[in-house]
Amino acid sequence: MRNIIKENKGLIKAIIKKITGSYNEDIEQEVYIKTWKNINNYKETGKLRSWIATITANVCKDYFKSSSYKQNLREVRDENVLENKAVSASQERIIDAKKRQKIILKAVDDLPYKMRKVLVLFEFEDFSIAEIAKKLGEPEGTIKSRLYTARKTLAEKLKFLLGEN
Repeated sequence: MRNIIKENKGLIKAIIKKITGSYNEDIEQEVYIKTWKNINNYKETGKLRSWIATITANVCKDYFKSSSYKQNLREVRDENVLENKAVSASQERIIDAKKRQKIILKAVDDLPYKMRKVLVLFEFEDFSIAEIAKKLGEPEGTIKSRLYTARKTLAEKLKFLLGEN
């Protein structure tokens, strides 16, 4: 298990940061626990690295659904209501970036399952089209089509973020 942690620590941290917007040690620890508990369920048909990446992405999604995350959001909102200090431009950009990220993740979650699965594997877990096709047992053309449609759908849903109507 030590070797698995050592070899995949950077990947896990990168995925956590990419999905949640910041590093979170609690999420990282949860990934290690889930990996340890489920290592016997790992089938050597795919890469261990990809399996761990999937676990990490799922733990991040679970975090957004957790009561502790929702409590943190409430505390942040309460602090914002109570705090009358002006927010600096850089702090405002950070807050805006996090809001945008939540909007984007929500839009991804709203995609149909097959499109969402392909998009997450390709964009967040760095699978190639061929690897996704093999993993899902679908032709590469189907995977490309789903990826194209998912991106097009997201672009349409999220164009308001770019100030387009």
